[in-house]
Amino acid sequence: MSVVLFKEISYLCMNLSKPIIMKATEQTILQVERFINKIAQKFPPTEEAVLLTDIHVRAYQESGELRAFDDDENEITRCVVEQWIDNNDEDFYEKVAELLRSELKKHACVVDHLSIMKPYSFVLENEDKENVAELYVADDDTVIIGGDVMPGLDKDLDNFFKHLMKE
Repeated sequence: MSVVLFKEISYLCMNLSKPIIMKATEQTILQVERFINKIAQKFPPTEEAVLLTDIHVRAYQESGELRAFDDDENEITRCVVEQWIDNNDEDFYEKVAELLRSELKKHACVVDHLSIMKPYSFVLENEDKENVAELYVADDDTVIIGGDVMPGLDKDLDNFFKHLMKE
């Protein structure tokens, strides 16, 4: 019984879907990194912490702009991501969210030490200022990276169950 269970668990682990991350060019990744660093420059860890609950990140499909705003709609920074200009993909915001989550996680040492009172979060919004995704939440003792822990898990479990029922 334990050998069969081990085999089934191995099958499931090997067939889990990988997260969908926008195939970003090196230039896109550098632009997003600079964007994050510009935010960090506005809130250096050496300054007194400001009261801010969210950093609103807006991605614009038509212009390719990526902008950051504080809670009062004051612009923190902006850049143009050339790869995103005139991007009409239906899943544009999902791909952007995955890329931003990945980059925020990669730069957690910077993002966690902004001079902003914790907890604070990075939130992705569309052009109409509607919340699309929670990207990153920083708290004193906890950092939560948004998104599905295991995207496609339902499909993988269904396939696992079908495989199990065959045997």
